[in-house]
Amino acid sequence: MRILIIEDEVRLAEALAQILRQQKYAADAVYTGEDGLAYALSGQYDLVILDVMLPGLNGYEVVQKMRLQKNATPVLMLTAKDEISDKVAGLDCGADDYMTKPFVTEELLARVRALARRQGEVVLEQLSFGDLVLHLSTHELAGEKGSIHLGYKEFEVLKLLLSHPGMVVTKSMLIAKVWGMDSEVEDNNVEAYISFLRKKLSFLHSRVEIITLRKVGYRLEASK
Repeated sequence: MRILIIEDEVRLAEALAQILRQQKYAADAVYTGEDGLAYALSGQYDLVILDVMLPGLNGYEVVQKMRLQKNATPVLMLTAKDEISDKVAGLDCGADDYMTKPFVTEELLARVRALARRQGEVVLEQLSFGDLVLHLSTHELAGEKGSIHLGYKEFEVLKLLLSHPGMVVTKSMLIAKVWGMDSEVEDNNVEAYISFLRKKLSFLHSRVEIITLRKVGYRLEASK
């Protein structure tokens, strides 16, 4: 799951991103309402954590504009304001949940999980395709001939491919989901991680192949 943090306190935004990454979420942070809205409308995010007091567009305006654009991404609003009227205003604008600062990390993570479930996301322990099983909590990739641990980026790339079995995953989608939309990563970085994964599939003697569709992207195929 990829989460967007829109928070003008840079240190807090980066701390939130780190907390989420430690929980195996992909997280990006932006610091203004205008940037936040543009990122939120990109379709790349599964959840938005949104501060109310932002330069330019405030949080209420961001979520209102998201809903006007028919963007239904769940929004968790964070703010120092704890008046009931402020919470009501946030929810009426289209937010899905509301937390006041300061907050306890465990509660924040619980609310993130709850919003993911409300969105209909099934919290899986593993993904499988052909003779492969990817264990999401340990980053272990298992085949019929054994198992191997994947590095973080390898894991994220393969998880995205396994989440779209038989479908083409473009390089731009991999870069946006794994490295972030504002990343300077280029196509050859993606190709390098695909190469690493192919070597690990070979090590496991897997029947699953990562097929390259030139100038399009990648697709998983499993031979019988």
